[in-house]
Amino acid sequence: MIRLEKAGSTVSQVADGANASPANVRVDLPEVPLIKIRAHRPWAAVDLRDLWIHRELLYFLIWRELKARYKQTVLGISWVILQPLLMTIVFTVVLGKLVGVPSGNTPYPLFLYAGLLPWVFFSSAVTNGSESLVASSYMITKVYFPRIIIPAAAVGVRLTDFLVASVVLIILMRYYGIPLGWPLLLAPLLVVHMTLLALALSAWLSALNVRYRDTGTALPVLLQLWMFASPVVYSEALVPARWRWLYELNPVVGIVEGFRSALLGLPFNRGGLIVSVLITMALLVGSTFVFGRMEDEFADIV
Repeated sequence: MIRLEKAGSTVSQVADGANASPANVRVDLPEVPLIKIRAHRPWAAVDLRDLWIHRELLYFLIWRELKARYKQTVLGISWVILQPLLMTIVFTVVLGKLVGVPSGNTPYPLFLYAGLLPWVFFSSAVTNGSESLVASSYMITKVYFPRIIIPAAAVGVRLTDFLVASVVLIILMRYYGIPLGWPLLLAPLLVVHMTLLALALSAWLSALNVRYRDTGTALPVLLQLWMFASPVVYSEALVPARWRWLYELNPVVGIVEGFRSALLGLPFNRGGLIVSVLITMALLVGSTFVFGRMEDEFADIV
């Protein structure tokens, strides 16, 4: 009798040539797998090299979502423009005319649209990104690829919507005679900043949503509260000075105020913008770490 033992498993086989057939081999499998097939991640975060290899999948998922969303619709891509535009009209009537929310020397409709445009992108990207893994369960359970591509594609789709809706902002700036100055060059950097923040939260929330489906239920309510805790429909100047340091711990504050300043020629709040960048980077690192640690469980739970 030949007896081999390794890592808790046992293989027994009779040495006689006549009896040494596969039927006489007994294999006791270990409770813990000896080999686990997974992407190489030295610190359980996202492998950038693996993402680069699968970059074409990211493009395909974004293109597929854009085609599917506007298929068999009457207005098509016009819905992208209508959402922030209709919100601007409603808030202009309620807050601008009835309540009289101050906007400094900037016309309130332009002030409002410049805040709603980045917020609509951010909130819709986080909402879609948080649901993306569950919605793509048919892919996760069949083939390997870096799972973070799925929430990244959801954010990429909403970034495309943001760029299309920016056309209305340019028209409003020309209508109200806002000059184009050098601060406008900072707007692309703020868009990148906003995209990274949306990606960080989408990765973290999508991983949580796989295990705890309450995440998708609670998120719309939290985003609604987050909107009014950010200077989207009002100016940061309305916040009392003694509470402003706490208010600026909200990373959306620096993004929205910076976006308005770059487009409308308003003074920059450098302190709030720096705090926003630091918090975004911390969230990006932390969320990718959490996502990498939970990635192995997606196919079993989703």
